[in-house]
Amino acid sequence: IALKMFRKEETLAMRNKLIGKSCRLFYSDDPVKIVKAKGQYLYDENGQQYLDCISNVQHVGHCHPSVTQAATAQMELLNANARFLHDNIVQYANRLAATLPDKLSVFYFVNSGAYHGHLTSLIDISPYKFRKLTGQKEWVHVAPLPDTYRGVYREDHPDPAQAYADTVKDVIDKVQLKGRKVGAFFAESLPSVGGQILLPKGYSTKVAEYVHSAGGVFVADEVQTGFGRVGSHFWAFQLQGEDFCPDIVTMGKPMGNGHPLACLVTTVEIAGAFTANGVEYFNTFGGNPVSCAIGLAVLDVIEKEDLRGNASRVGAYLVDLLKQLQTNHPIIGDVRGVGLFVGLELVTDKEQRTPATDGAAQVVRRLKDKRICVSTDGPWENVIKFKPPMCFRMEDAKLVISPTVKCIFSDIVGNTRTVFPQINGRHHGRKQGMHPHSGHSIPNH
Repeated sequence: IALKMFRKEETLAMRNKLIGKSCRLFYSDDPVKIVKAKGQYLYDENGQQYLDCISNVQHVGHCHPSVTQAATAQMELLNANARFLHDNIVQYANRLAATLPDKLSVFYFVNSGAYHGHLTSLIDISPYKFRKLTGQKEWVHVAPLPDTYRGVYREDHPDPAQAYADTVKDVIDKVQLKGRKVGAFFAESLPSVGGQILLPKGYSTKVAEYVHSAGGVFVADEVQTGFGRVGSHFWAFQLQGEDFCPDIVTMGKPMGNGHPLACLVTTVEIAGAFTANGVEYFNTFGGNPVSCAIGLAVLDVIEKEDLRGNASRVGAYLVDLLKQLQTNHPIIGDVRGVGLFVGLELVTDKEQRTPATDGAAQVVRRLKDKRICVSTDGPWENVIKFKPPMCFRMEDAKLVISPTVKCIFSDIVGNTRTVFPQINGRHHGRKQGMHPHSGHSIPNH
């Protein structure tokens, strides 16, 4: 707890002076100063309550008492690194293993799911990062994002899963023609930065077949989508069917409900190859007793409070309400989602599907004035994303489409524009049929 509480203006002035400018704030024009949170609600310095629709990290709810109590109890007892033998890390690994396919059985715990690109090696395989910097390395290959609303193959295609999987096969063929090998295929189980995309069922199964035939491994990123967010399954990759199992799964963010906790799980064979190089892997904070106690508490809450069931029920209700909103508001081009992973794509023209970049920004700002926190995603920042804490209720969903909110969507029609990102000096819009900042990465070696 801060020793001294400053006025909002003082806090902002000190932040601008002391914190690096690349560390950005939500609502940078007029930031919200949050001093307290509980469940799915945030509270500012004046006691005003905000509905939090974006904190997927606080998975079971802000400041859940079971999680804070577990952290406090373990902190008062022991907090040491994972080189000391301790029950928590093995109990936690065992609990996670029970949610995964049998072959995913070896765990490596870390303290940050830093998928944002904090290492050059991660930036190099992240299209939305490297296209803003030095560009794509020759050993990285990006397959088209399997977006059936805006992508190469759309909702009217008879088999989009196969068609998009074949684009990965095309990339692999080109790599092999150069005499190179495929190292791995990296993909979010549900692309978040790409715009809350739902992969066509069967896509990952077919892609894994192609990648394995080329000698590579399939890496599924569950950092934003795991731990029951999709409702029907514990992991989003399981939406692809029982025949599909990644070789490596990464997880983080919701894992510790805001506490820095992340993990990689893989097969005995891949872990054995890692061990065989003779170099010890050690992470100072990864798998420490406090982190694992928190992780165990999160799993307990998910189960005891039936948060997967809640995600299914409330998520379906939210999607239904948003689709009703869509019928009377032409700016809403698409509504998509599963569980509490929902996207609302805004367009200036439904036929051309032109991204409404400004419109989405206006919605975010005006919802903030109504004390509802949302944000945007997608290559054109025109997708309003809903990834709230899993305790989000029916009443919260109703608030999102209340009469005053409906007026916002009505007001911004015809007052929007699209900002097409530039890539290598050229504007890339809808006609190219591909997302400029999105895709699945295939590094070769």
